[in-house]
Amino acid sequence: MDRHEGNGAASRDAEELERDLLHLVEQARQQASEDPFRNPVLTVALAISRRFDRGEIGEGDLDGLFARLRHDALGERAARLRAYVGLGGGASLDDTATLVLGDPAASFEEARARLERTRFAAVFTAHPTFGMSRAVAHLLADAATAEPEAREPFLAEAATLSARPDPVITLNDEFDQARHGVQHGRAALDRLNAAVLRAARERWPDRWHALVPRPVVLASWVGCDTDGRTDIDWWDTLRYRLESKRTQFDRVLDQLPDDPAAGPARRLAEAARDAVLRQLAAAPKLGDKPGLEVVHRFALALIIERERAQTEVGPLLALLDQAVAEAADDDARLALCVLRAGCAAHGLQNGLPHFRLNASQVHNAVRRALDQDGDPTDPAQRRSHLASINDLLDHVAAVPVDFGALAAERASAARLMMTIAQILKHVDGSHPVRFLIAETETGYTLLAALWLAEHFGIGDKVEITPLFETASALEQGIHVVEDALRSPHWQRYLKRLGRLVLQFGYSDSGRYVGQIAATFWIERLRLRVTELMVAHGLADVELVIFDTHGESIGRGAHPESLAERLAYLAPTQARRRNREAGIQVRLESSFQGTDGYLLFGSPALAEATVQRIAEHVYSRLPEAPDPVYAEPDFATEFFTGMRQDMQTLVDDPGYAALLGTFGPNLIDRTGSRPVARQSDAGGPVAITHPAQMRAIPNNAILQQLGFLANSLHGLGRAAGRAPDLFNDMRVQSERFGRAFSLARHAAAVSDLDVLRAYVDTLDPGMWLERARRATRDGRREEIVAIAAALDRLNLAPRLRRLFGRLTHDHLRLQMVAADLTGMGPRLTLLHALRIALIHRIWFLAVHIPGFRPQAGVTREALIERILRLDVEACLKLLDEIFPVTPDPTLGLNFGEPAGPRGVGTYEAEHRTLFAPIGRLFAQVREISGMIQHEVGAFG
Repeated sequence: MDRHEGNGAASRDAEELERDLLHLVEQARQQASEDPFRNPVLTVALAISRRFDRGEIGEGDLDGLFARLRHDALGERAARLRAYVGLGGGASLDDTATLVLGDPAASFEEARARLERTRFAAVFTAHPTFGMSRAVAHLLADAATAEPEAREPFLAEAATLSARPDPVITLNDEFDQARHGVQHGRAALDRLNAAVLRAARERWPDRWHALVPRPVVLASWVGCDTDGRTDIDWWDTLRYRLESKRTQFDRVLDQLPDDPAAGPARRLAEAARDAVLRQLAAAPKLGDKPGLEVVHRFALALIIERERAQTEVGPLLALLDQAVAEAADDDARLALCVLRAGCAAHGLQNGLPHFRLNASQVHNAVRRALDQDGDPTDPAQRRSHLASINDLLDHVAAVPVDFGALAAERASAARLMMTIAQILKHVDGSHPVRFLIAETETGYTLLAALWLAEHFGIGDKVEITPLFETASALEQGIHVVEDALRSPHWQRYLKRLGRLVLQFGYSDSGRYVGQIAATFWIERLRLRVTELMVAHGLADVELVIFDTHGESIGRGAHPESLAERLAYLAPTQARRRNREAGIQVRLESSFQGTDGYLLFGSPALAEATVQRIAEHVYSRLPEAPDPVYAEPDFATEFFTGMRQDMQTLVDDPGYAALLGTFGPNLIDRTGSRPVARQSDAGGPVAITHPAQMRAIPNNAILQQLGFLANSLHGLGRAAGRAPDLFNDMRVQSERFGRAFSLARHAAAVSDLDVLRAYVDTLDPGMWLERARRATRDGRREEIVAIAAALDRLNLAPRLRRLFGRLTHDHLRLQMVAADLTGMGPRLTLLHALRIALIHRIWFLAVHIPGFRPQAGVTREALIERILRLDVEACLKLLDEIFPVTPDPTLGLNFGEPAGPRGVGTYEAEHRTLFAPIGRLFAQVREISGMIQHEVGAFG
């Protein structure tokens, strides 16, 4: 037992303890309402800490308390998930199918054109948002699927499991989880297509089986996303594509009816699957660093088995067409038509592939062919680079691609384009492949990617897609598209391909612009792209809009329902402008990590999700104009003001200190992507600007610190400029009201008292005040030592100024929108409890014995790192500095007089200091997982 755990009090009843602590929260809030100088969260944290000291709460009591808190949080999350997708309360599948089929008076050919053009793609992405274990995710999906009265067994089991993510998350894990969701999604699409075909059979009993509906498709970039990572080799990507292909053939074999007419298709699928299995057997495994011989053997397996494994869906579709014509009855015919529709939409893949990389990688790959130095993103060099790349495209000639050239290629963009060429040639060439380019800020990037595609002979099979996400990209995006459209090469490419594909990101835009302001800038860019397409005579080219927003409001997802989320992402005004211009639009949206895959976490959830998607893309647009568009000056000034305030906040040194001090250590690693850089002296790099941190942990830390600034800040000043009009728009404008809903949800999981408690925890002045009133033996010395260490970090002045900035704006918002609700008592308790545990870690840390500096690490530096909660790394260092095992050389005769050496072990320090610190930190991270459930998503 450590020196602060009390004296072995009997374990308390968890329900009683939870009730007692929640009462403590309510009591502290009431006292704070009467005493404005009291922080209720710190008051509760201090009360909990004293109960630990007195033995009224023991370490074992937290296990039962955590189980109850997990149960409650998961129960509410399951209920929200069920309601979010409309499970049990939406239209029937037959009603949705009737909507998809369209006007009963439409002709067969009109219906065919309506059904056989894809309207929406759900894209499974593997951002690091795997914030809960796979086991908990499956139980949560089961709980959400069950009727409320049957939910308890799933919640009870999930409550016994940790709220933390799986300790190791590999790319294989992410792929398997994505495939699990995609399988449910594909089955849901099959059920929707079957319902559509049954409805068509009622209308056209002799022709219905000629329809091949594909209203919604599924795609994934798991295993194909190399933006910001170098740990995915080309053979890994090929292996994942083969795994997807094998899964597709498994689906085909499972779905083929027991009808003689299906025999030829079955034989082709069996032979193809067996060939793919032989190819997979030769593939290097994830993490292998295979020699050239292994790579050569894999390449030969791909080539030798190529014809048997099939490389186009055409032959299979031809056999399915034949089987449909020869089927014995309508039941078999319907099963074959559903299978044919799934294959036509997805080719030989379980989900269509998306590849992603960074614009700088494209520039580097083309630089060696371009006789020009300089930075293509430099405005001073813009025209010369555009002229040079157009000249290069004038003379581009395709070169052959083989696996030897792929193995030898060093430029990452060229290697990725060659990988795509080999996938199209040897795995599946049924559909064009998506090629997403992050941080596109110049039209040169698009033309450079086009040159790479043409150079490797796949210019007609790659959908080059710019990602507009940063503040500058949202501003300059229209110029990027326009510069590309001025090139005759780009215009010819779009007409050959038949579509212009654009990607909008909500991660960096929300981080730098603010989530609510980002929606305005993204919509504005969409409207201007429509105008540009008309101006360039491209109204006959399909416009594909891919929104990569995730499930958290920190990443732009609407919190109220999936239907609202889809409407928020595709505003009515933008859709109406496209319709008026005669431009067909396909919408796409990402479903990210555990949170996104939950929407496809069971067959019923997947079916409800697919229904909401279909209802969105096939429903009629409302004809009445939204009043916010009649007030363009208000909207422009409102969102511009929010953006300015958010950019000022991002550049505030206190904001970086808030995010970077111990925020990154509050959260576990939640994905396979490599972690942040380390400093040369060891330990995490000190964050001096949010740009040094990825968007997902940025958002997650704000959630963990109890104030979602990226969804709230700047709103108070913007609303205060025209409060009456602001409140009118909240009520009268669907578009504006949906945007404000993000802020309303953010406010419900935010509390300035919670944020102030974390800020004060890093303020030596607070600790010195606490020292003045300390009565427990030895406690005053501990507190003074903590204050001295915090003083060396010198964070308090910046954090106090930042807190004033956030408070000032939020108070203005509360004055204008008095109906905003705040954080609930259970979430507040979790924050207070975690602060108490952090304090106890620090009490122990100041007792670490002195030691000689080792590897540049001093005792003072070590304690400062623990104050930043870099606990796991510090405990590893302490294991080396204070070994628990004796010196192995003791007692051995080395042939000469023994020199000085350590003769003892440090079992007492490990028992009373290091082990308790480790247990307390595990509890800190456990609470972080529960906070994630309360907020409703990670990052």
